[in-house]
Amino acid sequence: MTDLVITAANVLPGAGAVTEDGLAGATITAGQAVYRDTDGTYKLADADGASALVRTARGIALNGGSAGQPIRIQKSGEITIGATLTGGVTYYLSNTAGGICPLADVGTGEYFHIVGIAKSTTVMLMSLAYSGVSG
Repeated sequence: MTDLVITAANVLPGAGAVTEDGLAGATITAGQAVYRDTDGTYKLADADGASALVRTARGIALNGGSAGQPIRIQKSGEITIGATLTGGVTYYLSNTAGGICPLADVGTGEYFHIVGIAKSTTVMLMSLAYSGVSG
């Protein structure tokens, strides 16, 4: 699996960003995809996670933090993801916890969850959509 190589310091909310604040339930780095656990904390989403909850990203972390620390996530709108994108390509949740990858790198047994579509080489329009279908 080839995930985006994200520079955490370059992750920034963009036009129309909708954000949400909460607490990290694990160590999280800016640019990683997260889900909201039943205890209300954010943890790393994973396309081949054990449950639909883990496989359903709620957003992308805008800052890093360890368990119990405050975190802000972006749920929709444009985001400068801190990685090199290919314009027009749709990006998905990967089987690396918190990772994001292009469709070509979603493997067998992983669930399809769209994270967003690249508008340019740096900006992604977030469009979170979990299919519930595995490859």
